[in-house]
Amino acid sequence: MLNFFRTTNRFRPVFLGLATTFISAQTFAQQNKQVQQAGQAMLKATKFMTENVSTNGGYVWYYLPDLSRRWGEMEAYKTMVWIQDGGTVSVGHTLLDAYHVTGEEYYYQAAEKAAAGLIWGQSNEGGWNYMIDFAGDASLKTWYNTIGKNGWRLEEFQHYYGNDTYDDDVSSDAARFLLRMYLEKLDPKYKPALDKAIAFLLKSQYPIGGWPQRYPLRYDFNKAGHPDYTSFYTFNDDVTWENVNFLAQCYMTLGDARLLDAITRGMNFYLISQSGNGAWGQQYNMQLEPVGARTYEPDAYLPKYTYGNAMLLMKFYQYTGDRKYLAHIPDAINWLEKAHLPADKTANGIYTHSTFVDVVTNKPIYVHRKGSNVIYGKYYVDENDQNLLGHYRGKTIVDVQKLKDEYARLSALSVKEATKDSPILPRKFEGNASPQHYYDLNRDAIQSPVNETEVNQIISTLDNKGRWLTKHAMISNPYIGDGTSKEETNAFSGTHVGDKTDTSPYRDTSEQDYISTIQYIKNMNTLIKFIRDKQGK
Repeated sequence: MLNFFRTTNRFRPVFLGLATTFISAQTFAQQNKQVQQAGQAMLKATKFMTENVSTNGGYVWYYLPDLSRRWGEMEAYKTMVWIQDGGTVSVGHTLLDAYHVTGEEYYYQAAEKAAAGLIWGQSNEGGWNYMIDFAGDASLKTWYNTIGKNGWRLEEFQHYYGNDTYDDDVSSDAARFLLRMYLEKLDPKYKPALDKAIAFLLKSQYPIGGWPQRYPLRYDFNKAGHPDYTSFYTFNDDVTWENVNFLAQCYMTLGDARLLDAITRGMNFYLISQSGNGAWGQQYNMQLEPVGARTYEPDAYLPKYTYGNAMLLMKFYQYTGDRKYLAHIPDAINWLEKAHLPADKTANGIYTHSTFVDVVTNKPIYVHRKGSNVIYGKYYVDENDQNLLGHYRGKTIVDVQKLKDEYARLSALSVKEATKDSPILPRKFEGNASPQHYYDLNRDAIQSPVNETEVNQIISTLDNKGRWLTKHAMISNPYIGDGTSKEETNAFSGTHVGDKTDTSPYRDTSEQDYISTIQYIKNMNTLIKFIRDKQGK
């Protein structure tokens, strides 16, 4: 049941003519009905997911309707839940958002179940792996030695490290969800796990400010002659930024002064790691040289990361008012302009840059593969932009003009104007309520207006069991053993998956229906935004 007494402007007086007042009342009644229908659909769908699909409060990404098979980024055991975006943590954020706009306690109770599952799976160090297996370490090792080992393109799953990861925002977003759970009602039962997660971020940070991909540090998976990359300073998948961001959110809401040093060193690492030509790689070794990670990620500069890191430097200027964060953005812009692909390589203007640029020659380099499985297949690099990988784009789009415009805009502001919303500078708190209940920590909240036609479609497509069934899920071949084919074929050079032994995910193009946690989250977020807009929040 929606709690309309939480709405601040429902009974705002309207001083209009009689006809207009009548039309407004009629419109209001229609809108009120649609809001009620949206709320009913949300609750029905959530009860199905919580009571029929979840495992100890957690979720993977896709399920067959009879729950006989399930997938996160790879196929999962029935005892597993996934942490990565689209799984348990994303559902937890969505449940809290639903609780905020409806006041329905069921959502908070479901979020508590998700939090309990996450706390169960939190390591002694304080972080998380990609997934939690409630059957324990023996089951997880078996998964890695079979399904994980044979995912050709998913090298992060081919080896059991027994430690935690920052990849794909895994540990930082799980920690953010526990922060939100603690702040929601200041329930002290969440504080120990939250404190342990914060301690994990602090102790895993290198002295110069960067973070490794995994921690505690491991060096035991050298693949195809490549060193174990998980200890490298990592920008890939926003590892450094998400950690800085989470610590800033903790500083805003918990007021812990010791976090400022870690935040500052994290921001400064962007300056330390920028190459003399203005570019960045996505990983760096201990000598601060840009290096590859997975075997299809060569030692290279990356235009996409150069753009993203330059944009973040401008954010750090807004955090601090220190113009050192702006000083070398022109170098990044100049490098991006020089690295622009020639017209005949842009696919008629679709792309602007290659994904990878050689650190020595400053020329585009491209990755390809031969073979059919992880045992005998291989990746290689050259300057040929034909026959590129299907699972990892060889070219990309970078809006250099947007970067230039934002740099010009910020450079023209006074320090006071630029830092007016800084989360870390000393200032009196002027927001509503208290910081614990003021900041929106859900970075994925929908901001754009919601189309009411879309809302009606979402409501109407919920079936009588409470499911939003979808097609074309990312599934995989079932594990049948290691690959045996040694043929250096090109048949799988542009595909997401190799032969039948490859357990990597691929898109199911059939008409098979699936229960999709990702679709549940998407639909819920749209309905939440719709209700929030109607309530005037």
